[in-house]
Amino acid sequence: MQLQDFKSIVTKYKVIFFDAFGVLKNYKGLIPGIEHTFNYLQEQNKDYFILTNDASRSPALLAESYHKLGLYAITPDRIISSGMLAKEYLDLKVNHGTVAYLGTEDSAHYIERSGLKTLPISQLELDNISEVNALVLLDDEGFDWNKDLNKVINLLRNRNIPVIVANTDTTYPVSQSQVAIAIGGVAELIENVVGKKFIRFGKPDSQLFNFAFEHACNNCIIDKNDILMVGDTLHTDIMGGNKFGFDTALILTGITQPHMAEQYIRSTGIIPTYICDSAVIR
Repeated sequence: MQLQDFKSIVTKYKVIFFDAFGVLKNYKGLIPGIEHTFNYLQEQNKDYFILTNDASRSPALLAESYHKLGLYAITPDRIISSGMLAKEYLDLKVNHGTVAYLGTEDSAHYIERSGLKTLPISQLELDNISEVNALVLLDDEGFDWNKDLNKVINLLRNRNIPVIVANTDTTYPVSQSQVAIAIGGVAELIENVVGKKFIRFGKPDSQLFNFAFEHACNNCIIDKNDILMVGDTLHTDIMGGNKFGFDTALILTGITQPHMAEQYIRSTGIIPTYICDSAVIR
């Protein structure tokens, strides 16, 4: 397995798409030195965006979380979240009634719009569900895992409504050796119980990459060969980028650790264009 220098790779592209957790930050905070990468990108007039499956907070709040860590180069307009696609779907497909959701109040930002009422599952009364026309799974926090998941199951047994999963991640790391279940994992559990398939937005599905590509094209004239997708996870960042036609860089500061990278690549058949120890430009 040959590692390549991230700076030498970046020079070949006009636009860089970054995954967030495992590439820019981890459970400890920012990846040390990552601010130098964005200083370099700005100096070289290269465009960049953060592609994240995190639908727990609005782009403004996500950007603020970076600012609190001292990284000011990430502004709300630089963040492309799978939650944006959930909002787009509701705009097109759900015209009235109530949208129930699993998640925090902050995550509900993505589904709030005129003409629709949003309702956390915790406040749902199962004897009054006739106006519930969609359910959105946004975050693994903000609800009672026993009481409210049972509400979801009974809602879906009695209402044939679309269910949108705004974050396809099944787990997320909480330490170097431990993970916690994410809302994508909760969605799989509920699907198995009710016997229905949900609508998913987020990496590796092509919708998020297409949304990001169109967003980037608004800033300049580019094609897919001008974009590099940078991520730490083979099954989301790398597979999704590969399928959409982007070059990809696997970063070894997150889910895929250096000692396991070669074995994972061989066993999955998911081959990144480049492999780098980190996304830090020194």
